[in-house]
Amino acid sequence: MDAFYASVEQRDDPALRGRPIAVGGSRERGVVAAASYEARVFGVRSAMPSVTARRLCPDLVFVKPRFDAYRAISEEIRVVFAEHTPIIEPVSLDEAYLDVTENLQGLPTATDVARAIRASILARTGLVASAGVSYNKFLAKVASDFKKPDALFVITPAMGPRFIEDLAIGRFHGVGPVTEAKMKRLGIHTGGDLKARSLDELAAAFGSHASYYYGVARGIDDRPVRSHRIRKSIGAETTFFEDLSEFDALAERLQPLIDKVWTSSTLKAVRGRTVTLKLKFSDFEQITRARSVPACVPDRAAFEAISLGLLREAFPLRRSVRLVGVSLSALEHGPQTAPEQLGFGL
Repeated sequence: MDAFYASVEQRDDPALRGRPIAVGGSRERGVVAAASYEARVFGVRSAMPSVTARRLCPDLVFVKPRFDAYRAISEEIRVVFAEHTPIIEPVSLDEAYLDVTENLQGLPTATDVARAIRASILARTGLVASAGVSYNKFLAKVASDFKKPDALFVITPAMGPRFIEDLAIGRFHGVGPVTEAKMKRLGIHTGGDLKARSLDELAAAFGSHASYYYGVARGIDDRPVRSHRIRKSIGAETTFFEDLSEFDALAERLQPLIDKVWTSSTLKAVRGRTVTLKLKFSDFEQITRARSVPACVPDRAAFEAISLGLLREAFPLRRSVRLVGVSLSALEHGPQTAPEQLGFGL
């Protein structure tokens, strides 16, 4: 979906149409969850501190998020998908992969399916979706972003290899800003540069991600579209109104997050073996600390003890903290609940 949260707000409030808006907190410590295309012209982006967004665009209008509305519209869109294929892999509320090798409407090509889906979404929700069509997930994702907004872009097998070679490395899905900067320091600016590196060279620089980069540089991505994705982690985080630097104060703020994560894992009948603590400092740099145990964390008390132990390991702090988060991963289903009975996959 194109600027999904922001587009929903502009659809529902005509006064916001054509104006630069940001969904998120307008306070000094707020963060932009989504930005309209009018705001993006000024450089406003999601995950940007609200104070930075306001500085870039003084006329920016902040709108409080309405996640219930976004989820409801997302379900409407899933209904459209399901009319064309049962093989749907949701990535987020506003994005999904579809395998349309065999489509339920009998349309002759994947491009026709994408065109029909976009038209149905617009007719039913009044919102615009962009689609990428290709022969694997990597290229479909790249194609979906390539001509946004309001775009349908196709990468055929014949054009795939050359397209990848010319593609800027920053447009590779899976290459974030930090990795992009590292690649550029190594002289990797395009897909062709990446393709020229051996697997051993990439492994030395990027570790376990090397095989993925090596494959997609050659147009190879064998990951199937999975219609039931098992959740990989359960987490919670909070941003403070004032920066904190004392252990006791941070430990106190961790308690409701620990409660939230443990309650969620209990309701989903899953347990995990890895606890991860996240700290974001006043300068927006962040660190994580993790600990894995041989068996699943047995109860809330153990989860709390590990979380606080990780917090203690982060001391002494050289900077104050603006955000703390905790998560549970390496999840396993509880003994009383079979996987097919769980509401995962959405």
